[in-house]
Amino acid sequence: MTSGSIVVEAKGVELAYAGNLVLNDVDLAVHEGEIVTLIGPNGSGKSTLVRLVLGLLEPDRGLVYLKPGLRIGYMPQRLVIDDALPLTVDRFLRLGGTATRQARLAVLAEAAVERLADSPIQKISGGEMQRVLLARALLREPDLLVLDEPAQGVDMTGQAELFKLITGIRDRRGCGVLMVSHDLHLVMASTDTVVCLNHHVCCTGHPETVTRHPAYIELFGPLVTGELAVYTHQHDHHHGPDGEVVAHSSGDHSHG
Repeated sequence: MTSGSIVVEAKGVELAYAGNLVLNDVDLAVHEGEIVTLIGPNGSGKSTLVRLVLGLLEPDRGLVYLKPGLRIGYMPQRLVIDDALPLTVDRFLRLGGTATRQARLAVLAEAAVERLADSPIQKISGGEMQRVLLARALLREPDLLVLDEPAQGVDMTGQAELFKLITGIRDRRGCGVLMVSHDLHLVMASTDTVVCLNHHVCCTGHPETVTRHPAYIELFGPLVTGELAVYTHQHDHHHGPDGEVVAHSSGDHSHG
């Protein structure tokens, strides 16, 4: 998909905690209709860079540009909800917002979990919870979706379905997407641009280019191409949020 104008850009960003340089001269840009995936080892500064994009931190040096009037939808890596709270999925989406029931059902349908609207949120699976968090982010009608490890707690096949869903949302809405992942092979098929971060930008570019870059190989090792097979298989069924097989009805079509 051809990307449009910039929705967020960081230029020459530096930030230190207690004298330790966390980000050093980091550049990042996300355009309309573009999926950018931020990867790097634990402690590499990914979360700090996301906080800068969200406006929760200010850089010590450098600039962060946000498109005027930018609406950001944020999906956290995980969310723990007290088991004692009598909370349905729909009521959870109502917290802190004014969206109508119709709007809430619409985003749940977009995330393929509309059937869970009146289910207790403590009873849904991990994969379903990730989709509910995605639906909550969509309620903001975002120009930029920021997804922090969106496949957390989802099995490999469920991850493939989730990333296809995210790509479809980008295609329909034309929003920019900034996705954080610990593992590039999980998001290869759904990413336009990769930024490999280890306190500085080690390499950036198309996923296949990045996987061949010496800096990427030094951090993560060579990518085993067989791991990508899950994204390209053809079959006559689809998978639910946690990877369970769901047979197509007679009107459905196979996908890859």
